[in-house]
Amino acid sequence: MTKDELKVILEKHKLWLQGNKEGVRASLRGADLSGADLKDADLEDAQLRNANLTDADLRYANLRGAWLFRAILRGANLKGANLKGADLEGANLEVADLEGADLRYANLRDADLEGANLEVADLRGANLSWANLKNADLKNANLEGADLRHANLSGANFGET
Repeated sequence: MTKDELKVILEKHKLWLQGNKEGVRASLRGADLSGADLKDADLEDAQLRNANLTDADLRYANLRGAWLFRAILRGANLKGANLKGADLEGANLEVADLEGADLRYANLRDADLEGANLEVADLRGANLSWANLKNADLKNANLEGADLRHANLSGANFGET
């Protein structure tokens, strides 16, 4: 996908979010967006199922309610991103930077977060069942009400106690 094609999709999605009849919900299902610059992008409720976002720059992006089922976000920069209520089931977030990200009520069931930076991330009410959090940095992360059943927390860093 070219930068111009992506720009058109994002513009139409913005119109859709505003309720404009000219708008169209972004459908980037299976798209190769590896290394894409999506900093500050508004992808609320966008369809990104199985998309490849390896090493993408998604700092401060709005991905609230986005469908990221089985998406590849390995090494992606999601610092400060809004992922509230996003569906990240089975997503690959290995070594992703999620520092300060809003992941409240996100579905991270069976997600791979090995080595991910979740420092000061808000994970209240998130579903992390069966997630791989091996060697993840969870310092000052808010895990209140998060479902951690069967999650792999070996080597996870929770900071000083």
